[in-house]
Amino acid sequence: MPQLVNQRPAGGIARSAASPEEIRPKGLHRNSVGLFGSAVIGLSTVAPVYCLTSTLGPTVGEVGPQMPAVFLAGFLPMLLVAFAYRELNRAVPDCGTSFTWTVKALGPRIGWMTGWGLVIATVIVLSNLAGVAAEFFYLLLGELTGSEALLRFGDSTAGHVVTVLAFIAVATAISYRGMTATKWFQYALVTLQMVVLALFVAMAFAKAGDGAAPTAPEFSLTWFDPFSVTSFSAFTAGLSLSIFIYWGWDTSLTVNEETTGSSTTPGRAAMISIVVLVASYLLTAVAALMFAGTGTTGLGLGNPDTSDNVFAVLAGPVMGPLGVLLFLAVVASAAASLQTTFLPAARTMLAMSTYQAFPSSFARVHPRFRTPGRATVAAGLATGAFYAVMALVSENVLIDTIYALGLMICFYYALTAFACVWHFRHDLRRGARDAVTKGVLPFLGGVLLTAVFFKTLVDMWDPAYGSGSAIAGVGSVFVIGVGLLLVGGVLMLAMQRRSPAFFRGEVLTRATPALTAGD
Repeated sequence: MPQLVNQRPAGGIARSAASPEEIRPKGLHRNSVGLFGSAVIGLSTVAPVYCLTSTLGPTVGEVGPQMPAVFLAGFLPMLLVAFAYRELNRAVPDCGTSFTWTVKALGPRIGWMTGWGLVIATVIVLSNLAGVAAEFFYLLLGELTGSEALLRFGDSTAGHVVTVLAFIAVATAISYRGMTATKWFQYALVTLQMVVLALFVAMAFAKAGDGAAPTAPEFSLTWFDPFSVTSFSAFTAGLSLSIFIYWGWDTSLTVNEETTGSSTTPGRAAMISIVVLVASYLLTAVAALMFAGTGTTGLGLGNPDTSDNVFAVLAGPVMGPLGVLLFLAVVASAAASLQTTFLPAARTMLAMSTYQAFPSSFARVHPRFRTPGRATVAAGLATGAFYAVMALVSENVLIDTIYALGLMICFYYALTAFACVWHFRHDLRRGARDAVTKGVLPFLGGVLLTAVFFKTLVDMWDPAYGSGSAIAGVGSVFVIGVGLLLVGGVLMLAMQRRSPAFFRGEVLTRATPALTAGD
């Protein structure tokens, strides 16, 4: 591995509360991403085709035909929180995003846990991305070669885990080399998955009612009615999954220090990504319901045997010989997202290290690639270890970690939304725009996500939540989600002994003029 250089500025630990230099440069490659590239990064990280194949089944299992309503409900808090991100980024375009902003608004301990929530959410989703990529990789090979031996190897635990680790290693190496070297590769992969998804939707609509799934219903406006969901617990479980499928749009903001127009472009790109996502999800949800229905057998979306990988079952019946394109799209979606999903984790660790909240080695930036090399490698190692361990603990690791991921997302998005309100509390009387975009909308987003967080926390204690597996009588989703947050708390206490200046508020101070300098 080429030698890394430390980009941390020299000088004392504390800085003047009014100093604009408090927000420190990290040594990243500036002006390497434009508006289109930033929007592509957001879409790539979300990986819409991967998200849909992983969550269509579980969402139907929770809320039935009201899946489109839940997808819309999940979109609302994401949109509200996006306003918070846009306003905070306009004031402080720092790659630490949620970590940096919550430290300055709510203090170092809350900020540290927010950063941890973001990092661990990324590790969870990276492991799931690699798992889905490996599964569809062997399905694709099986379609192309007709080899049963390849399919059996991919289905074996050892073969699957080894392949997942190989995918993670390749993605880590690509991310280590930076974004610009693979920019056109990302454009191609995102375009491929969106085109194939559009083709799937069109063909599903065309074949709806042809008898492939005898219980497939006709279109109904009640699918968009959230009050038709059978119970509030089912609604919040579905909402947690819905929030997961939007996660990743904020990656457009974590590359803000590398984006042209760093104070405005990332926010616009994030908004573009969210709008494209909600349109894609609603069309796919309606098309899948009209073609396959919500039955618990055969092609039905509620079939528990196929719920964790719906496209693997629907590809052939919907697209015929073109079904191989859907396998390719899922692999492309997961592969593209594997690379870009390293960005928020690595850059958050870079920022945490730069501001002395993490070990100093993570602040080192590669002298040639201008990427947080040490942090990227650490994220790759953590992802591989997490997936290998969880594969041994639970046979249903994919579903359970997706449910746990929803908890992490609600945790750090809600704190970021509240940080926005508190940051700009003195600006809320300056006019209607400031009151709405810096106060009302972020606050509502934070409240909604907090409600989902606590309701999900209560529900996931039950072993029936998620895949139905349990550890010592407690739902495995609860153990995964809460356990990882507790690990963060322990690590924070260890860092507090190692870096007391940060936790005394001497490195990033609260409510400094630097925060509103961009207004």
